[in-house]
Amino acid sequence: MKTVQIVKNGKSIATVWHAKGYFARLRGLLGRTLEEDGGLLLTPCNAIHTIGMGYAIDAIYLDRQGCVLRIDESLKPGRVLPMQLGARHVLELPAGSARRRMILTGDKLEVIQ
Repeated sequence: MKTVQIVKNGKSIATVWHAKGYFARLRGLLGRTLEEDGGLLLTPCNAIHTIGMGYAIDAIYLDRQGCVLRIDESLKPGRVLPMQLGARHVLELPAGSARRRMILTGDKLEVIQ
């Protein structure tokens, strides 16, 4: 899977796998471990679950322009989350990453190929 940089205000905040294909999105983070500065960007995506996960994650829902619509912090395994209207991407990061990187609803994140 290809990796991309996630940038906020010109500063790289994570290097993430970019899951664009059906099977890559279907697998998601199952069986994978996350580095502190790693994650997964799901495209297209507007809803996720943490069934089968072995650890908690943060989920950041982005629209087509990269605007943060919603942040779900420290999602424990076994959860099914509601769909986010207007979301085109979901960025999954290690639990606590959104707070540590000061990502807030309304922020603009860029995806650098």
